[in-house]
Amino acid sequence: SITAAAQALGVSASTLRRWEAAGKLIPSRTKGGQRRYDLASMHPERYHSAPLVRRTVAYARVSSHDQKGDLERQQHVLELYCAAQGWPFEIITDLGSSMNYHKKGLRKLLGEILDGNIGRLVLVHQDRLLRFGAELVFAICQAKQVEVVIINQGEDRSFEEELASDVLEIITVFSARLYGSRSHKNQKLIDGVKAAVKDAQC
Repeated sequence: SITAAAQALGVSASTLRRWEAAGKLIPSRTKGGQRRYDLASMHPERYHSAPLVRRTVAYARVSSHDQKGDLERQQHVLELYCAAQGWPFEIITDLGSSMNYHKKGLRKLLGEILDGNIGRLVLVHQDRLLRFGAELVFAICQAKQVEVVIINQGEDRSFEEELASDVLEIITVFSARLYGSRSHKNQKLIDGVKAAVKDAQC
């Protein structure tokens, strides 16, 4: 209103009317003819917050505790790459299967992307994010205008090794659900699959 605008600008209501008559400041009008002033357009520095600086986040993942060395290698590669580009960055690390969508780090990453806090996602390799479903995450990144940088675009392992690993992981998950993760039947089945996979790779 004219009263609120006058107070915000530190002038009198009559001054605002004079400015309007002189064409210096033209308010809009309500259906009832009341003046309305857009303070944000007159003083954007007061009424608009500074644009959000979106972060660069690098993501590293391994499947188990005994792959700690690989996790450290991924972190080292990500640190060197981001530093070489001159990007301030942070690293989110995860421990868990590439088919597990409930990992703590992955959930944090997705939440930050959806909240609009991330402007760039850096990965050593696509399967470090997810083995199946990475394309869906990339589609979300595209919708949120998040740049995705994959350092190693090639294959880390052969197709046969990737397939064997996927089969083993799927059987491990479903046998654990069927028999229980600590049951003798479950472990026996997993050991048998591991032996078959090893024989197939030889």
